[in-house]
Amino acid sequence: MFDCVIVGGGIAGLQAAIQLGRYNHDVLVIDSGDGRSVLCNSYHNVLGYPDGVSGEYLRSIGRNQAENLGVQFVLEKVEKVEKSGDGFAITVHNGDIFEGKRLLIATGVMDRIPDIPSLYPCLGNSVYVCPDCDGYEIKDQTAIVLGSGNVGANMALTLYYWTKDLLYVNHEKREIDPEVLQQLTEKGIKYYKEMISEVNEDNGQLKGVVLKNGTVLEAKHAFVAFGANEVKSQLAKQLGVELLENKHIVVDLRSKMTNVQNVWAAGDVVAHSEQVTIAMGDGSQAAIWIHKSLIE
Repeated sequence: MFDCVIVGGGIAGLQAAIQLGRYNHDVLVIDSGDGRSVLCNSYHNVLGYPDGVSGEYLRSIGRNQAENLGVQFVLEKVEKVEKSGDGFAITVHNGDIFEGKRLLIATGVMDRIPDIPSLYPCLGNSVYVCPDCDGYEIKDQTAIVLGSGNVGANMALTLYYWTKDLLYVNHEKREIDPEVLQQLTEKGIKYYKEMISEVNEDNGQLKGVVLKNGTVLEAKHAFVAFGANEVKSQLAKQLGVELLENKHIVVDLRSKMTNVQNVWAAGDVVAHSEQVTIAMGDGSQAAIWIHKSLIE
């Protein structure tokens, strides 16, 4: 039985694994390899990386660091978690079962991104999802919001702080509340209720988008805002962990433990601002309190 099993090998999970490894605990990280950080080609607001750093790079160096501390990794998707004696039994897709005295859920959030292959190389480089992380990148420049209904419209209104030259493409053609539409008009944000047929890019640098009606919109930056992002808290729900209406996990602010004894949560799956730097802090803080619980 492991001292702690961490479900999720993204930024929060890796930071927790490193901290627990430094405590000499037996730690297992189970990761499906398809998290949010896999998709981001560049984070721009991380201390020490003024020119940006990719999620893939952070995951790579984080895993190496953890493995050097004795942390073990399994590339699999967890299907089920349940109480087992004094710990937890974690069943993965291939049927293998792993046991841990403590459980850390760091399964994150997955953004809803349109199925346009040429969009993916741009993610983090010139197409963004978080205005708090990357609003600065579009300062005083032309930017396109690729979105759906009110969600995309509100993203455009938020980004107005950074630039007045905004175009909103309502890709799914969902209705927008009249008062929200009025705000777009008042701020001079150009509105297109039309599907995107193509994204033009060059080595991750956005060039613009082509709409289904043939209209070409040129810009070097864009934001994606479709809403209904998937909060990956299904495993927590299996254990009776308290969730908010938006499915984020509720934790103790100090320890990051959930309402279920010996179950912790960290990172984007927790109810807070979804930031890499916050995920790192979450992971460390959860690991510290997991360690305290193990040595009591």
